[in-house]
Amino acid sequence: MKLPAILLSLALLPSSVLAASTSCESDKYHQYVDASLSWYQSLVDLAVKKDQNLEEVGKWFLEGRKHHFELNREAVDWYLANDKDQLNLEQPIETWLKLTQQDVKALAQQDNELGHFAKKSFDDRQSKPHEKNYELRSAFADLLTHPGNIDKPLNAYNEKNDSYCCH
Repeated sequence: MKLPAILLSLALLPSSVLAASTSCESDKYHQYVDASLSWYQSLVDLAVKKDQNLEEVGKWFLEGRKHHFELNREAVDWYLANDKDQLNLEQPIETWLKLTQQDVKALAQQDNELGHFAKKSFDDRQSKPHEKNYELRSAFADLLTHPGNIDKPLNAYNEKNDSYCCH
């Protein structure tokens, strides 16, 4: 009786290892998304601190980033569960997923949760830029050319991404 139980355990082992790997990769990507959104929030906060007139465009920008990263989070989870070959897991996490405009448009047509996130992101890409978009991007450029201004949020971003690894 022990032999069948051992054989069954061994047969189930690869699927449990695969599930653990997928869960770890999902958790790692979620952490990357959270760190990225926190980074963008910090950039907007710094820009608005220097120029209060950028508050509205900053909120608009963050909403677009949120839609983009929520879509990517959902898409990575979907691909991990259904078509892992579409992800480039051997590369840095920022390049795991490559969605073209056509991909996002096609996903936006789906009547499911992934389609819902894709539609938000696609609509953002099709909408007219905020009238102060250029001013916000210029403020970001100014911040990024003075590394001392962004040390704290950049270090926080790097620490969040470096702290999680799959074994």
